Amino acid sequence: MKRVEAIIKPFKLDEVKDALAEVGIQGMTVTEVKGFGRTGGKKEVYRGSAYVVDFVPKVKIEIVVHDNQVAAVIDAIERTAKTGRIGDGKIFVIPIEEAVRIRTGERGGDAI
Repeated sequence: MKRVEAIIKPFKLDEVKDALAEVGIQGMTVTEVKGFGRTGGKKEVYRGSAYVVDFVPKVKIEIVVHDNQVAAVIDAIERTAKTGRIGDGKIFVIPIEEAVRIRTGERGGDAI
């Protein structure tokens, strides 16, 4: 099992969610986050004064999937979240050692 984490632009969430549903993903966790990458944020002007907004609003999607689903999930996210402009985000894949469904006690792949 793997956890796929994607940090994307907030306005792309619905498209990504629909693309993931098409590849069979039934559940995910979505969190509103803030951060910055290589650009270090963006410059804004407020009442004539320039300042840097260090943290840019993003959305983090977390999905735990079977190993054989990882490539399809990454492809769906990359294809739909991409705008071609700076700040499109990142995708991370992390191994999951164990999963437990609390309600039933199912473990491993059966729990996801």
